[in-house]
Amino acid sequence: MKTPVVPKASPETLPELVTYLTPFAPLFRRSTSRESVERYLTGLLTDLPRKNCDTIATAVAGTSTERLQHLLTDATWEPQALDQQRVTILVAQSPPQGLLVLDDTGLPKQGRSSVGVARQYSGTLGKVANCQVVVSAHYVADEPTSRAPVHWPLSARLYLPEAWATAHARRAKVHVPSEVPFQTKPELALALVDQARAWGVPFAYVVADAGYGDNPTFLQGLDDRPVAYVVGISSTFGVRLPEEVHTAVLVRPSRPRGRGQPQKPRPAPLYAAKAVLDALPEDRWQPITWREHADVVLRKQFVAVRVHWATGGAQFSTSHQRVATGPEGWLLGERPRPGERGEVKWYYSNLPADTPLQRLVELAHSRWPIEQFYEDAKGECGLDHYQGRRWDGLHRHLALVMLAYSFLARQRWTPANTAGFSPLWRASVVPSGPSPGARVAFPGCRVMAYRDQPDCPFPSQTDLTK
Repeated sequence: MKTPVVPKASPETLPELVTYLTPFAPLFRRSTSRESVERYLTGLLTDLPRKNCDTIATAVAGTSTERLQHLLTDATWEPQALDQQRVTILVAQSPPQGLLVLDDTGLPKQGRSSVGVARQYSGTLGKVANCQVVVSAHYVADEPTSRAPVHWPLSARLYLPEAWATAHARRAKVHVPSEVPFQTKPELALALVDQARAWGVPFAYVVADAGYGDNPTFLQGLDDRPVAYVVGISSTFGVRLPEEVHTAVLVRPSRPRGRGQPQKPRPAPLYAAKAVLDALPEDRWQPITWREHADVVLRKQFVAVRVHWATGGAQFSTSHQRVATGPEGWLLGERPRPGERGEVKWYYSNLPADTPLQRLVELAHSRWPIEQFYEDAKGECGLDHYQGRRWDGLHRHLALVMLAYSFLARQRWTPANTAGFSPLWRASVVPSGPSPGARVAFPGCRVMAYRDQPDCPFPSQTDLTK
């Protein structure tokens, strides 16, 4: 039985990819690193079922497993600097009004040796599994009626579980820097908000799901910065009513009898979000239509009421150690229309009192681009295919995946008849069948550029240093 031969992709590169990579050349000190970046991205853009150093080296000419592994672990370059340069370029090409969407995704793993791996809950997987969890931020243009708003990833950080963060020998084995502390996922998300501001990302709102919205420290962090937000919450999310908060503030503490500290004022009653909305009259619920994804228009019933987010201190509690009352904001409820099936959902927002209900709904449902990113980056760019164990290798892989995804995103913004883009689009109309070589996939454009298609010649590779 003959061993199958895997055909290699052309040693030439896409001219558009060469042009795209040129501004990043100064970030890589050695020419061999720059060449490996181009080869690695070419591999990520092929239709290989698995995209790691071994499979890319097999399918893409002009490189080797050792060179690609060196790029991810030992070459001199900083993934955060690569992210920042990419973001700076994308900001200049994106609408000036945007949203910052925060979320996390699970990367399934085998064994216990890969950095940050643990049995933990992954929203992407929908269960507790052996995985790594990566927290990321995503820019989305504030275009609620657009079928395809501009969007791209900002940056991503691995969540290091506390058991990992406190295990010094384990950390050292996978090269976790000594200055990296234990941080919760909401704390990592807040750090990404700060990073987005420092890099000049034009966002006016932060959007996140209940994994972040239910965390009072996260909400307090957003309020303190300050930044406007709309976040998902659970049915048990604690709130206080503005009129009762106002009354509680006016109540004077009673004088102490004899010795001891004076009594502290009791906080206003604490309610669950579901209980507050269930008590509202039926006529408060309004039908609202909004767009979600390119071709999906939905219509459900919504209601919004002003509340304070709050924690601790039930109606008769006097313990202030667990009591917190945030600024006044919106409690937003969502349910299917009568006769229809669907989930009931809850959201909290700190937007001002004159915000229209339609606007609250549109912002609450603007998370889908980051979900699309996770799906496309895993399916098309190998986001979850990294096989190394090291901290630096994983973050470099994440940065290169986001670099590849942003390249694809820019091609989606480009009209099909744009000059200089013809080699990719010619491939979509070649009458003959595909050759067996590796292909470059462009999600959203429905184009497959066959790298060894004789009808689609590519010019020689341009030196990335020029």
